Amino acid sequence: MTPIWLKQTPTGIILNLHCQPGAKQTKVVGLHDGCLKISLQAPALENKANELLLAWLSKQLRVPQKQIQFVSGQNSRKKRVEIWGPISPEQIAQMLSP
Repeated sequence: MTPIWLKQTPTGIILNLHCQPGAKQTKVVGLHDGCLKISLQAPALENKANELLLAWLSKQLRVPQKQIQFVSGQNSRKKRVEIWGPISPEQIAQMLSP
């Protein structure tokens, strides 16, 4: 079954994320309000947390960073990110499961 924070669309896969900048390490913490909660090591200054999030997702999912983009929430803790490429929702759920 597909997790609540992950949604398949005609163009790709949308992830609903709740990000917590300024943490000790970057990792999946669990679920928060229907979103996947990720703690980010970078501070929420000068777009550093957003850059780290994209780089971290790219590494975790083994997808080129150019295939990941923000749909909404660049200035918020609640973010929507779209991923496209040769990866299935099941693979994403498995790789990012808390």
